[in-house]
Amino acid sequence: MSLSRSKPQETPFTGPVWWRAGIYLAVALLVQVELMHFFRFRDAEVSLVLVVVVWYSIRVDAKRAAVYGLLAGLGEDILAAQTGAAWTISTTITAILAGMLSRGFFADSMPLATAIVAIATLIRSLLFWIVMALEGYPPGYAALHLHQSLWQALLNAVFVAVVMLALRYRETLSAR
Repeated sequence: MSLSRSKPQETPFTGPVWWRAGIYLAVALLVQVELMHFFRFRDAEVSLVLVVVVWYSIRVDAKRAAVYGLLAGLGEDILAAQTGAAWTISTTITAILAGMLSRGFFADSMPLATAIVAIATLIRSLLFWIVMALEGYPPGYAALHLHQSLWQALLNAVFVAVVMLALRYRETLSAR
């Protein structure tokens, strides 16, 4: 009998391969910064970075989700002007919460994925603007930001649904 404590069994990692997730994040950051502003609707645009963060977060544990969200937010803060650490903080917390929301469910459930993306969009926007207010940003634009966040939540959810439908259609074609 050993007096040392045995290490608890960890479940094997079943999430996306790290290098593929890194490529998705890099492409999302690049497209977000360079192209997405051309595809605005009602002053809102799809946040590819958030979609990729949620995609990763609902497939991994909280620690990996936090690290991925931290890297995504840090990338956005580096590429954005005058946001301080607002994207880093809001994206990290959102990644953790998205991972927690998806526990016990299938990650490829379309209603669940679209709902989590919509909720994550609203939470991330709220956290972002709280951090920006703490950094001295004037709070007078609250109604405008709420309006934009609601449209962005809808756009992100629709984007995820369309992508999931396209991927399922492709799987169906390749199975024939």
